[in-house]
Amino acid sequence: MYLITGGAGFIGSNIAKALCELGHDVVIVDTLGTDNIKWKNVARLPLDRIVHPNDISNFLESRPNLTGIVHMGAISATTAVDGDEIVRNNFDLSRSLWEYCTKEQIPFIYASSAATYGDGNLGFDDTNDLKLMQTLRPLNLYGWSKQWFDIWVLRQLEKKSSTPPQWAGLKFFNVYGPRELHKGDMMSIVSKNYGLCSVGKEVKLFKSHHPDYTDGGQLRDFVYVKDCVDVALWMLKQKNTSGIYNVGSGKARSFKDLIGAAFNAADHEPNIKYIDMPEHLRGRYQYFTEANLDNLRAVGFNNPMTGLEEGVKDLMQSYLMTDYPQG
Repeated sequence: MYLITGGAGFIGSNIAKALCELGHDVVIVDTLGTDNIKWKNVARLPLDRIVHPNDISNFLESRPNLTGIVHMGAISATTAVDGDEIVRNNFDLSRSLWEYCTKEQIPFIYASSAATYGDGNLGFDDTNDLKLMQTLRPLNLYGWSKQWFDIWVLRQLEKKSSTPPQWAGLKFFNVYGPRELHKGDMMSIVSKNYGLCSVGKEVKLFKSHHPDYTDGGQLRDFVYVKDCVDVALWMLKQKNTSGIYNVGSGKARSFKDLIGAAFNAADHEPNIKYIDMPEHLRGRYQYFTEANLDNLRAVGFNNPMTGLEEGVKDLMQSYLMTDYPQG
């Protein structure tokens, strides 16, 4: 039995689906809300149980026979401003689950983020060196919370404290894919604009406010969620591999490329209008991200990452443009 926090969310529900398909019992921790969208992420999954986040302590105290915990739950909005809520959800819970997995001696996989790299001036190397990790400067509260927990984990190693028998922090880059329609403004621009792309209507992208990048030429490492699932499941099987690892495609591509692929998947010519970026985002905007996957490859994960055009085509044609877009 696996416990997945954030199991009705984007990456979490895709991991839950994969574990269910492998025949495992799966318990998710999440809220389904009242928007009549999020529950559809797990509607077709044979889950063992859905635990409300307020009840996770009681559930764990019941001593369930867990095989491992996959911790994807967090406040993931890069625009979040409630620091106290961020601390409770993104740090305190992560630490409690780490300590539980240490006590019970079960694997612990958790979501970190490429947001920890800030503007990218210090590169995108997933070093597990504590001093180097502490030099990173995230641009927002969300990125800071993820970096804080990464640093806390590395401090446990430095102090030679007890740890889970196997653990991994996964620094996800710009993830896109099925089961993200509940995320509102935080969903990928493909999922946000698939309705327009499917009929060839105009899609708006931000202009560049950086002299080194053209409008629509801002570069990100877009990674298909199925690749993120593959990494998480692979990590759960490794008894002697622990650490913090980048999870991306390894190749930076432009927003123009991304939305162009969505138009092409719908058999339409790209129809893009560039608009000014809001003032409040300009000082906190990443113009370039690209995952260095050397460490992930070095520990033995050899699966190829899905190419941008292939991933967007699968998302559009197999999910978003069907009668059940959430898969």
